[in-house]
Amino acid sequence: MMTTYQNSMWRTPAVSNLLIANIVVYLATQVLNTAQIYGLFALFPVESYFFNWWQPVTYMFLHGGFSHLFFNMFALWMFGRELELELGTKRFLIYYFVCGVGAALVQLGIAQIDIMHLSDTPVLLWDYLRTPTLGASGAIFGLLLAFGMLHPNATIMLLIPPIPMKAKWFVVLYGLLELLLIILQAQDGVAHFAHLGGMFFGWLLLVLWNRRDRNRIYYN
Repeated sequence: MMTTYQNSMWRTPAVSNLLIANIVVYLATQVLNTAQIYGLFALFPVESYFFNWWQPVTYMFLHGGFSHLFFNMFALWMFGRELELELGTKRFLIYYFVCGVGAALVQLGIAQIDIMHLSDTPVLLWDYLRTPTLGASGAIFGLLLAFGMLHPNATIMLLIPPIPMKAKWFVVLYGLLELLLIILQAQDGVAHFAHLGGMFFGWLLLVLWNRRDRNRIYYN
């Protein structure tokens, strides 16, 4: 069992190290001053007093609770290993961070629009500027897109409900669900625009690589 685990880590070091980093950071937030960690490393609107230039990267390693961490890391483990083996460690890391940072940029753009709408309500604006975005979900949605594009006919078993679905329809379903929640203006505390942003930037990068590599890798 140990040999199998070590071989898996050796073959997919990026996924293994990302899993470890996210878990270690989560444990740190449970022991140390959570508010201070969030204030420094979560993603805040550009106009917020708490905003710093490194946050579009560091916010990906923070999670709001165990379930948030668990489902993101489960998806990273489930889809990331296959993608790292296929893309290679370097390209996988580039892809992961492009999706995560791209999601952050979309979220920051949406925040600027929200701030303009809240300019006449100082109390709501103050609360908004102090509300962070955190989590690896933007990068994870990028991984879902890549898996669906690379393996459109692969079968994925959903957790809830437990039914099989082809990867391409799985990606379409999640994308449409995020879009529907945006249209309905769901007040669920989830950065749905960031999720779609991660998918969009992932799609752009895959298209760019596909053209540069002359259709050598993508869309099986």
